[in-house]
Amino acid sequence: MSEASSFAPSVDDAGPALRARACEHCGSPIETDDRFCPACGGTLPAAEPPREPAAAQKRFACKNCGAEVAIDPDRRSYICAFCDSTYVVELPEPETHRQPPEFVIGFAVTREDALAKFREWLDRNSWFRPGDLKTARIEEKLTGVYLPFWSFSMLAESRWSADVGEHWYRTETYTTQENGKTVTKTRQVQETEWWDLDGRHHRYYSGYLVSGSRGLNQQDAERIKPFHLAALKRYEPYFLAGWLSEEYSVDREAALAACQQEFLRREQNNVAEHLPGDTHRGLRVDTQFNLVNSDLILLPIYLLSYRYRDKLYRFLLNGQTGKAAGDKPLSWSRIGVAGLVAAVAVLVILFLMRALR
Repeated sequence: MSEASSFAPSVDDAGPALRARACEHCGSPIETDDRFCPACGGTLPAAEPPREPAAAQKRFACKNCGAEVAIDPDRRSYICAFCDSTYVVELPEPETHRQPPEFVIGFAVTREDALAKFREWLDRNSWFRPGDLKTARIEEKLTGVYLPFWSFSMLAESRWSADVGEHWYRTETYTTQENGKTVTKTRQVQETEWWDLDGRHHRYYSGYLVSGSRGLNQQDAERIKPFHLAALKRYEPYFLAGWLSEEYSVDREAALAACQQEFLRREQNNVAEHLPGDTHRGLRVDTQFNLVNSDLILLPIYLLSYRYRDKLYRFLLNGQTGKAAGDKPLSWSRIGVAGLVAAVAVLVILFLMRALR
């Protein structure tokens, strides 16, 4: 048995539209550097690209979390945007011998919009927030960074074996007591017949992004996905003008291993869905990956890391869609008061209910 189909990652369409100009032929929105209209196919005049900035000459590495960031050469110091650490050292300027990025998605969310989203996120359940949290000083730490991600596509080819069950039903006669009398009734009883089966399965997988940054672990990266990969552009240095950018610190082989673990999980699920019958047990899947391709992508993310009472907190915002995630400090004394008030309210309600009986 075999099945061939392409894997299409789910896309969350909620989010701000990318900035665009209008097609001079049909008026449809197009991005600034498009040469052909995606709606009518008309040829468009080339937009003048932004002037490329001077190559960033300063690179800083955080000794606390391992992040390595390129910044404007005129900037003399750097506080790590990932862990709010000042234990940062400037690196010399030899060749990095790293693979250059191949694709990039530009920022669609402005810093002002990102700040507004942070305030909105922080104000949710604000009564439980510590009263001495200095939000004004925290907001200054919001930083837009292009972070590296690895994207892989590959063909999964699997051999599988399992016990596949098919249900059938038999009629059973039984006796029971009703109103002191013995009566005879029938009922349907499910039985399962098991068969040993094996076969092959293959599917092409793509669209899973693996964080190439030690400062942004995969669990946190998942919280602000998805990114709309249809908006990918060929990397050009001018995309980074005015923004920080991080060199990847998770190499291709480590990212590939993480990606294959995810694709193995998906392949296991897809094989299980592919099996015939009504149920199965003892599924065994042996998968080999072929035709592996990889791309290094820079994605736009806003970071805000701060410390409160010696504990690190972080806010993340997808710079393309505006999806926010993060952790914030809580006032346990206020939570305790709220719990006490709720308990008293329950007791009062119970008392009133008894008094009205």
